[in-house]
Amino acid sequence: MSIIIAILIFSFIIIFHELGHFLFAKAFDVKVNEFTLGLGPTIFSVQGKETKFCLNLLPFGGSCVMEGEEEESEDARAFNNKKLWQKALIVFGGPLFNFILAFLLSLIFIGNVGYDSTVIDEVNPEYPAYEAGLEAGDTILSINGFRVHFFSEISVYNYFHPGETLNVVYERDGKSYETTITPEYNEEAQRYMFGFVKTSGNTKGNFITTVKYSFYEIRYQIYVALQGLRMLFTGKLNVSDMSGPVGIVKTIGDNYTEASHYGVFVTVMQMMSIAILLSANLGVMNLIPIPALDGGRLLFYLVEAITRKKISQRIEAGINFVGFALLMLLMIVVMISDISKLM
Repeated sequence: MSIIIAILIFSFIIIFHELGHFLFAKAFDVKVNEFTLGLGPTIFSVQGKETKFCLNLLPFGGSCVMEGEEEESEDARAFNNKKLWQKALIVFGGPLFNFILAFLLSLIFIGNVGYDSTVIDEVNPEYPAYEAGLEAGDTILSINGFRVHFFSEISVYNYFHPGETLNVVYERDGKSYETTITPEYNEEAQRYMFGFVKTSGNTKGNFITTVKYSFYEIRYQIYVALQGLRMLFTGKLNVSDMSGPVGIVKTIGDNYTEASHYGVFVTVMQMMSIAILLSANLGVMNLIPIPALDGGRLLFYLVEAITRKKISQRIEAGINFVGFALLMLLMIVVMISDISKLM
C-alpha cells in the first residue's frame, strides 16, 4: 500500500507540472499533440479532440508534446512559430505550477496543523545561546540577515553553515535585540548546536496568517533546495547523498508506514508535507539552466532575447538530446545508489 501511495503522490506532482505547460500552451493557441504521464512504452491512451493522453509503463516523468517543439513546423499553431515571450511562459508554466501546487497544499497543511514558530522554549546553560543572553520566550527574527519564520529554518540554516559565527536578532517583550553566537559541536549528536530548543506544539492563526505562512513555507522549501544544490556543486555533497525515484518512493513509504500508526489525519498530513517538499523541489530543479530541463530552454530564450538571433532549432534539439541522455545516465547512477542503500 505504501508503494502505491508513493507512486500516486509522485504521479500527481508530475501531472500538475505538465498541466502548467499544457494550460499555457492552450492559452497561446499552441497545438498539443500528446500529454503523457510516465516513461517507456504506452500501456493506455485516449485520443481527445486534438491531444492524445497517454499512461506509460514507468511512473516517473511525463511530457507535454507540442507541435513544432522539437522540429520545424509550418502550422500556424506550432510552438516554434509563437513569440519568444509566449514560448518562455509556456516553458516556465511547468515549474510555476509546481510552486502553485506546493502553495495550495501548504494552505491546507498549515491551516490544519499550524506552523512551528521561532519562540524559544528552553535554553541550555552549558551552550553558547545562554552565554549570548538568550532566554526562554525570546523569538528569533533573523540569523546573519536571513529572516526566519519557522523554528526548523534555524536548524536548516545552521546545517548549511556549520560552525559559523552567527549574528542573531531576536525579540523580547516587543523589543528587538542583537547578539552573536558560535554554535558548539556536539559529538554525540554529530552536529553544531546553539543550546536552545522548542518543546511546545505548533501555532495556529487565522486565514490571513495561514496564507502568509504558506508563502513562507514555499520560500523555505526553495531555500533548502538551492542550498542543497550549492553544496552539491561545491563538493560538500555527492551523488550518494541524492535520492532518485527509488529513494523517494522508499522515503514516502517509510513515512506512510510510520504515520499510519497515528491515524488517518496524521497520515494525510504527513503525506501532504512530503508532497509540498517534492513539488517545490521539482519546480527548483526544473529551473536549473542545463539542457533538457525547463531552465535550459529558458536560457536559450534569454540568449536569443539578448543577441536578437534565433538559435537553430536543430542545434537546440541536439543539445537538449545530449542533456537528456546525461540526465538519464545520472538517474541510473542515483537509482543504483538508492538500490544499494536498500540492500
